Amino acid sequence: MFKKTVLTTLTLAALAPLTGQADQDESDTLRLVVPPWPGVTVKSEILAQLVEPLGYRVSRQELSSTVGYSTLQSGDSDAFLAGWLPAQQESYDAAMAAGGIVDLGNNVEGARMGFAVPGYVAEAGITRAEQLADPEIAERFDRRIYSIENGSTITDMIEAAIDDDTYGLGDWSIMPSSTPGMLSEVAGAVRDERWILFYGWTPHWMIPAYDVHLLEDPEGVFGADNGSSDVKTIVARAYAEANPNMLRLLEQFRFTADEQSDFISAYSRDNQDLEVAAREWLAEHPERVSAFLDGVTTRDGQSASHPLESAP
Repeated sequence: MFKKTVLTTLTLAALAPLTGQADQDESDTLRLVVPPWPGVTVKSEILAQLVEPLGYRVSRQELSSTVGYSTLQSGDSDAFLAGWLPAQQESYDAAMAAGGIVDLGNNVEGARMGFAVPGYVAEAGITRAEQLADPEIAERFDRRIYSIENGSTITDMIEAAIDDDTYGLGDWSIMPSSTPGMLSEVAGAVRDERWILFYGWTPHWMIPAYDVHLLEDPEGVFGADNGSSDVKTIVARAYAEANPNMLRLLEQFRFTADEQSDFISAYSRDNQDLEVAAREWLAEHPERVSAFLDGVTTRDGQSASHPLESAP
């Protein structure tokens, strides 16, 4: 049972004084690229619930990021809320060079990714990726790296490190899986205090749950500055030009790392229903809703009621 949250109906006019009637958007549908990652899954649902009272509908396309950049350019998708750079740099650069996408900037701050180990492995002294070349250390990890799904840019980056024998990884194996599948392996290893090397990132609930440490990565397998990342909102250029009101909302749709970690935890770790997790986050953060909707109108340029109520 979820605790019922009783809120008064919030109106867009009260939340965000309008700066003038917006130009009417061409489309009432936003087609989002949504890879099977918890962060973008919940963000996309939050956006869907936010815009429905405004006269818009969100459709979700479960595609890999690589395919998503292609569909954004071909006109088959409209936006993507998980443009992780530099992890997706090649796809991003190609789409930008072709003039097919618009970069609206980061929608989450403080992101980082890299080779990850549980806290007890870090306490044993494993803090840098160069140490993986030590045969005894490699044996402790069973020469396996657990990663997310095949076809993801991340898995491609790890495979390139293996091919190049970076950090002595030439004889290691990559074990790709879904994010829940990978984290299930991590949970089992932590339970038994076995050594495990996996792909980790923040924001994510895995960091506090397993005391995850990201290894120093001087060779830049996961990008410069130890895998520090941007998480960008990417929009198809044609959609951006035809839908100025939605574009404004997307530009303002931003989170802190802690905020994103919180709703990822509710959805992925606490197994909350996706719609409930998104609805409760919106209900509990009216000030963030106000920021998202500043100067945004309904699709036809009017103010509108926006009830934010959680399910009983």
